[in-house]
Amino acid sequence: MASKPTILAVDDDPVVSQAIVRDLRKRYGGEYRLVSATSGGEALALLDELILRDRSVALVVSDQMMPQMTGIEMLAEVREKSPESKLLLLTAYADTDVAIRAINDIALDYYMFKPWDPPEEQLYPVVDGLLDDWVDAHPPETSEVRVLGHRWSERSYEIKTFLARNHVPYRWLDLERDEEARLLLDLAKRTADDLPLVLVPDGDSLASPSTRDLAAALGLRTRAEQTLYDLCIVGAGPAGLAAAVYAASEGLSTVVVERDAPGGQAAQSASIENYLGFPKGLSGADLTHRAVAQAARFGAETVLASGVTGFETRGPVRAVLLEGGDSIEARAVLVATGVSYRRLDAPGVEELGMRGVYYGASANEALQCEGEDVYIVGAANSAGQAVLNFARHARRVVMLVRGSELEAGMSQYLVDRIRSTPNVEVRLNTEVGAVSGEGHLERLTLVDRASGDEEEVRASWLFVFIGATPRTDWVGDVARDAKGFLLTGQEMMASPSGEQWPLPRPPFALETSVPGVFAAGDVRQDSMKRVASAVGEGAMSVYLVHRYLATI
Repeated sequence: MASKPTILAVDDDPVVSQAIVRDLRKRYGGEYRLVSATSGGEALALLDELILRDRSVALVVSDQMMPQMTGIEMLAEVREKSPESKLLLLTAYADTDVAIRAINDIALDYYMFKPWDPPEEQLYPVVDGLLDDWVDAHPPETSEVRVLGHRWSERSYEIKTFLARNHVPYRWLDLERDEEARLLLDLAKRTADDLPLVLVPDGDSLASPSTRDLAAALGLRTRAEQTLYDLCIVGAGPAGLAAAVYAASEGLSTVVVERDAPGGQAAQSASIENYLGFPKGLSGADLTHRAVAQAARFGAETVLASGVTGFETRGPVRAVLLEGGDSIEARAVLVATGVSYRRLDAPGVEELGMRGVYYGASANEALQCEGEDVYIVGAANSAGQAVLNFARHARRVVMLVRGSELEAGMSQYLVDRIRSTPNVEVRLNTEVGAVSGEGHLERLTLVDRASGDEEEVRASWLFVFIGATPRTDWVGDVARDAKGFLLTGQEMMASPSGEQWPLPRPPFALETSVPGVFAAGDVRQDSMKRVASAVGEGAMSVYLVHRYLATI
C-alpha cells in the first residue's frame, strides 16, 4: 500500500510545535502523516530520511524566528531537496518584508501571521489550498490516462493539449522511445495506424479519438441538461468563467459552452504574477481550475468539446447553434470567446503544421524540451511568461522580437526577469523568414529586419505568440470592426451598425448590435487584453444581463 504523504511542522518552541501539529492532525491526519521538528537542522535531517525512503512531502510549515537557522533559510534548503513540496511560513507582522522577498528568492508558496487562531478561519483555508494544489500535481498513478503516440504527430499533440488544459492527469509514452508504449500497443491489439492511442482507466482504448469522444469517455459533460437557460456563455476564458460565477451565484440558470478547454489563452500561462491578491503569482491552469470549481459550486453547467457554429433569434430567446446540429436556448447570450494567436506567415509553416511549430504553449510542454533549444516568437506578456517557463528546462531559449525593444509590449517585471536569465537570448529586429524539415521542424531561417541579412539555424521547437485574432466567425450579422472584434455599447452606436439598433432604448455598455447578446473580454473592440480586465468585464456583464432580462 502507498504510504501517506507527509506534512512537516517546524518550530523551536515545543509548545507551539505541538499546537501546530495538533491543529494540522485534527484536520488532515486521516490523509497525511504529521511529523514535527524543533529546529531547522532537525527538520532537514528528517527530510533527508523521508527522501531516502521515497516518502512524499506535501507541505512544510515553519516558524521564521528560530535560533541557528531561520525558517526561510531552512525552507530554502527544503526547496533544493524537495522542489515540489509546498512551503508555508509562519511569521510576525514585523517580518513581512522578509517573507515577501522569500516569495521571489525561494518560491515561498504562502506566509501567514501567528497566532493562527481560530484555525478554522485562519489556518485551514490556507493549508487546504496548498494541499489541493499539491494533490493536483501528484495524482495517483492508477488514475492516469496514458497516451501512446509519436512525438511529431499533430493529433497526439492535440490530445495531450486537450488533456492538460482540462486538468486530466496523463502519461505520455513515445512509441519510438518507450518500450512500455510498444508493449501496451501489442496488448491492446492495435497497430501504428491506430495512433495516438488513449488508454482510459476502467475504459476501452480509444484510437485517435475526437476531442468530443475523448471528453465523453472521461466523463466530461458534452451536452446541456436543460432546455432553456437565463444565460448562455460562449467561451470559458477568464471573462466567461467570471460571468458564470456571478450569474450562477445570483440565481441565473447558466451554461458555459467551450470548444476546447476552460481558461482560454490565460490557461496556457506558466505564471500570472500581476493578478491582484496573489503576491507569488499563480499559473493560468491554477486560476482556471479554481474558477471552474467555483462556477460549478454555484450551479453553472459547463459543456465541453462543443464548437459553436452560429446563433439564431427565436422571438425572446437566443439559440446558440453547436456542431452536430444541437443547439442551446437562452434568454441572453454572452460572447466571451477571446482571441487566438495569429498564424505565422512564413514559407513552410502550413506544410509542417503542428510538427514543431506551435501556437501558444501550456506550462507542462516545457518538460518535453528538456536539454534542447527552443525558439519563441512574440514580445507580449504571454511570450515573456513562456520564455521563463521554457528556460527552466531547455538548454537555451531564443526570443525572436520584430521590434527594437522589449518594453514596448511587455510588463517591466517580465523584461527584468528575462534579461537576468542566463540561458535566454533575446534577438531584436528579427523575424522568421522560413521554416523547413523532413516530416517535422529541423531548420529556421531568421531575418534581420534592419539589414535584411538571413541566417539558418537548427531548431526542433518553435512556439508562436503573435497577434490576436478574435473568434467571431460564427456570430453572423452582429456588428464587428474590420478585424472582427465585436462592437458594444456606444462604440457600436457610433459605427454604421448603430443605425440598425432596433430598440428605442440605448444599448447597455457591453451589449452588441443584437439586443440580449453581450460581449466581454478580449473579443471586444479595444479591450485591455489583461486577465484582470477580462474578469471585471465578465462580472459587469451579469449586472447588465439582469437589466436586460428585466426589460423582456
